Amino acid sequence: MKTAKLVIGIISIVLFGFIVFQSCVAGLGNVISDNGETSGSAGVFLALCMLIAGIVGIATRKGTAGGFVSGGFYAVGGIVGIANYGSYSDLMIWSIVCFVFAIVFIVGSIMTKRPAAKTQDAEKTEGSDK
Repeated sequence: MKTAKLVIGIISIVLFGFIVFQSCVAGLGNVISDNGETSGSAGVFLALCMLIAGIVGIATRKGTAGGFVSGGFYAVGGIVGIANYGSYSDLMIWSIVCFVFAIVFIVGSIMTKRPAAKTQDAEKTEGSDK
């Protein structure tokens, strides 16, 4: 799972630039058309959530707490994206990608084995009973 977290973190950092560029163009389109939508701003927020989650995911890929934090950032970005998409329809795609990444990080953190120190302590207590 460490490799998957590393790859997803790198993909998130790369997608950040692409999503921010798209969101700025969508926001400019919203301002020009004066339609009152906030999909451009929501896209920038989603991109920032992806960047933060990607960095945290890479830095803490061996632990469990970092996976939950990254998954939380991905989930928040996805919720904001789905709640605010409008004329910027790609925001729905990025929101779904965020939800998939959140699931991978959270499930990966749940499935991570416990540290070896705890298993050694359990073996010592079993040995003392004999």
